[in-house]
Amino acid sequence: MYYNDHAPPHFHARYAEYKAEYAIADGAFLAGYLPRRAETLILDWLAIHRDELQANWDAMRDDQAPQRIAPLP
Repeated sequence: MYYNDHAPPHFHARYAEYKAEYAIADGAFLAGYLPRRAETLILDWLAIHRDELQANWDAMRDDQAPQRIAPLP
């Protein structure tokens, strides 16, 4: 996530040399590319941490620091 980033609420994911963006609300792919396996892991992580991601999005829109979100176990 980036401060004052464009709507809709989303996050940026990176895997090796690949980058992609996904909507927080429903995991919709927005831009970029990730290999299928990496995308599956990202969407699993999103399902677990959706509320935390939205809270971070809201905080960053108010110029507050985001909280760290745990990786997949």
